[in-house]
Amino acid sequence: MYQELVDKKAKLAVIGLGYVGLPIALEFARKIPVIGFDINEKRIEMMKKGIDPSNELTKEEFEGCDITFTNSLDVLREAKFFIVAVPTPVDEHNVPDLTPVKKASETIGKVIKKGDYVVFESTVYPGCTEEDCLPVIEKLSGLKNVTDYKSGYSPERINPGDKTHTLSKIIKVVSGCDAESLDEIAKVYELVVAAGVHKASSIKVAEAAKIIENTQRDLNIALMNELSIIFDKIGINTFEVLEAAGTKWNFLKFQPGLVGGHCIGVDPYYLTHKAKELGYHSEVILAGRNINDNMAKYVAKKVIQHIIRNNGDVKSSKVLVKGATFKENVSDIRNSKVSDVVKALKEYYVNVDVEDPHADSDELQHEYGFGLVTKTGNDYDAVIVTVPHNDYKELGDDYFAGITKPHGLIADLKGMYRNKINSRAYWSL
Repeated sequence: MYQELVDKKAKLAVIGLGYVGLPIALEFARKIPVIGFDINEKRIEMMKKGIDPSNELTKEEFEGCDITFTNSLDVLREAKFFIVAVPTPVDEHNVPDLTPVKKASETIGKVIKKGDYVVFESTVYPGCTEEDCLPVIEKLSGLKNVTDYKSGYSPERINPGDKTHTLSKIIKVVSGCDAESLDEIAKVYELVVAAGVHKASSIKVAEAAKIIENTQRDLNIALMNELSIIFDKIGINTFEVLEAAGTKWNFLKFQPGLVGGHCIGVDPYYLTHKAKELGYHSEVILAGRNINDNMAKYVAKKVIQHIIRNNGDVKSSKVLVKGATFKENVSDIRNSKVSDVVKALKEYYVNVDVEDPHADSDELQHEYGFGLVTKTGNDYDAVIVTVPHNDYKELGDDYFAGITKPHGLIADLKGMYRNKINSRAYWSL
């Protein structure tokens, strides 16, 4: 398979062209012929014009790429090596929603041929590829895994907004259904990953490796959030404590904050779901999830308490939330916990304005029921800075004094303005 792709006698297809799929597709398209497949026709038309709907890639990054963008099964059928990069969310009850990955499996089942390869990159629980996805492909295609076609799993490691740790610079974990497929899949990825590949012994090991990357981070941030709550009661600043503790060589430098996005706030639930199916109730992982999921309400409560003490009339109060994306310097609002902060504030009948230089107002309105203000006011009772966008880093005491009442609170969740706010009340996690 590798040699066919290199000789351009076969095409590689990427199914799902979002934050993960599009960078992968373009990287491969600089080396071999690629088909970029997505069910969203509007997104396909944008990419044909060299526009990344996710606002992560520039027009120049589309240049020099041998790629065909399509939503046609007939075009997709021309490929022999399929990569699945669709999202894997959770529902409102934090139960894994496998709809996108199963739909993608149905799509592959309609076009896969004998001798083809399929590799999943979507984050799933160990066993999902072989137990949930491949049976869908086999039912529709009539082909059998290993004997008729080959399969594998290679977890994505795309970090939105990160221009340093890009696809080619991060070691890629790969796995296959047998020794032959592992070798071929590894060689294919080595075409675009200069850092090299790590060959996992099985598909389940590769799936598990991905899911614990984010579970580990989730638990560490949960610890920081719990420490933040404790230190707030003691009356000391968490970021000062972390700064002091960080002078030791082996201290892990995590920080408190809202935990959202398509990875950290979601992936642990895939692992605990699988554990529950096997009769084990996770305690540590779910404890961390519980802390992180409740931080938005904690932040809102702290702000409301300040307003009650200094204004009294909560219903007439105004709060500005600066930042609506799930992390800094990206337009991605998926699973943004900022929406939970807004929701919690509005439950107290507070008037809330939201602004963000990166987010799309219509997308926020559609997803969470609120949009962005085009112009901020000058009479806020509190300002909550949720994410450290570069646009916010140069703001200081004069700016915040100019948009708040004298009793106003600056709630700085990431500690950007520590020791810089003098004319207003200041609080951070």
